[in-house]
Amino acid sequence: MKDKIIDFIQKNRVSSTEVADALGKKGAIKGVKAINSKKFVVGNVFWGYAYGGSNWGVHKQLENVQENDLVFIETFDCDNKAVFGDLVSKFLLLYKQASGIVTTGNLRDAHRLIKENWPIWCSGYNPIGCANKKLEDDLDEDIIKQRKKYYEGSIAVCDDTGVTIIPKDKHNEDFLFKLKEIEEQEDIWYECIDRKGWSTYETVCLKKYKD
Repeated sequence: MKDKIIDFIQKNRVSSTEVADALGKKGAIKGVKAINSKKFVVGNVFWGYAYGGSNWGVHKQLENVQENDLVFIETFDCDNKAVFGDLVSKFLLLYKQASGIVTTGNLRDAHRLIKENWPIWCSGYNPIGCANKKLEDDLDEDIIKQRKKYYEGSIAVCDDTGVTIIPKDKHNEDFLFKLKEIEEQEDIWYECIDRKGWSTYETVCLKKYKD
């Protein structure tokens, strides 16, 4: 069913907005923006994390990325330092063949990321990066388990508006039906506005097309 949902979203270019609507206006990763416009990526989520101003663990985790994974890196206590930059992005997108990169942290080497026109979503930029050093402690194990359980193997939909996550408990026929309903509703709404000349109030609020 997961593959069917990904295939439907991909073929119909279902936006992150429409997916969030199907989720009951939920699922968006806050604060992340597309570095390059006109990118559309949907795929399986590989979850990882940066902690304590170090990206040592990130480098280690990324060895396990599989082809077509959407790499999502969360940051914890990194003081807004960049998680990584051009080198790691190139490794993931060209050599590991990841479908895209999302991080709640900042990135560096913005000029290179933009020049290469890579599918990356992040919070912003910072020339100061996390240190490449191994820490004596690590992120709380309960947080790791909680985040991994929720994000690992979920579906991410990324476009110019942002990133929406479809959790594993929504990988079912019911959610696929909701996505199809949202698509049909959008078609009806544009039909009402473009061809019938109705107002958005008549269309969206009063739903005159149901009369």
